[in-house]
Amino acid sequence: MLDWLYNIVAWVLIHIHSGLTFIGFAPDSGWAWGLSIVTLTILMRLLMVPLFVKQMHTQRKMQDIQPQIMKLREKYKNDKQRLQQEQMKIYQESGANPVMGCLPLLLQMPIFFALFNVLRTVAQGEAKYGFSTELVESMRGAMIFHAPISAQFTSSAADLSQYDADPIIAKIVIAIACVLMGVTTFLSMRQGIKRSMTQMPDNPMMQSQKIMMYLAPAFGLFGLGMPVGVLIYWVSSNVWTMGQQHFLYKQHPVPGSPEAKKKEEKAAANGSANGSTQGLFGRSKNSDAPETVSKDGATPDGAEDSKIVRKQPKKQPRSKRVGSDEQNRR
Repeated sequence: MLDWLYNIVAWVLIHIHSGLTFIGFAPDSGWAWGLSIVTLTILMRLLMVPLFVKQMHTQRKMQDIQPQIMKLREKYKNDKQRLQQEQMKIYQESGANPVMGCLPLLLQMPIFFALFNVLRTVAQGEAKYGFSTELVESMRGAMIFHAPISAQFTSSAADLSQYDADPIIAKIVIAIACVLMGVTTFLSMRQGIKRSMTQMPDNPMMQSQKIMMYLAPAFGLFGLGMPVGVLIYWVSSNVWTMGQQHFLYKQHPVPGSPEAKKKEEKAAANGSANGSTQGLFGRSKNSDAPETVSKDGATPDGAEDSKIVRKQPKKQPRSKRVGSDEQNRR
């Protein structure tokens, strides 16, 4: 049913491998195939960056409408149908979509299963999904730190020996990869939950999310049954997630958090510095230079407007003034 997706993932992986061999990597080396998987992961995550940003905005909107949702739950606690209708109305009015919170993860899972199926097929020696027999043998024999890229921790010693690999060293390398898989999964989940706690401290789902976070290292046990290539994909995806979250969370801190206050203070300091620079190099109100006043009261820079000239009465000679005074008395 998902053969079309397996073909796409295999096609991208093969072409990335061809590009790496073109620039000088040995076609049968673990570096060529390992970097092909890492590059595939990066390309996939780059395509999902807009979804992650939209997820952040959705979480912010969900935070803003949380007080309204709590009031609705209290008001319609005995009428679930009416509660759902009112909640959907608030979601539509605010533009918040709860599905966006898990959409990036949902989109990753098909790629993960597709890569897992492709590597498992290669490990079984089957030429499918665009892989030729030569590419299958090349990938099966590629070594990542003395562990075959298609090998699993559950692989027998005989299977590992056919790749000229030391079974003990290969299993140690795979075990380390599984530990890295569990640790990076825990750290990436911890980043997201920490931000979620800052946004919505009274989130009723927080306790279950914490339980999932502390169970994340146990995911490494599932890695014991995965090929080394899938472990490379999972670890590199987690590392990318941590770096991406660190960068975007720093650029878009939670309003009211210490990070947001620091960013506001920094922006205010930069604004005052820019104002001081304009005062030094531009015209200032406190400048000693005379200003040109136009008839309408404006003072445009660099323009010579006509000044307002007030006519003063002319002084008359004393004799004329005396004469006029006598005439007035008469």
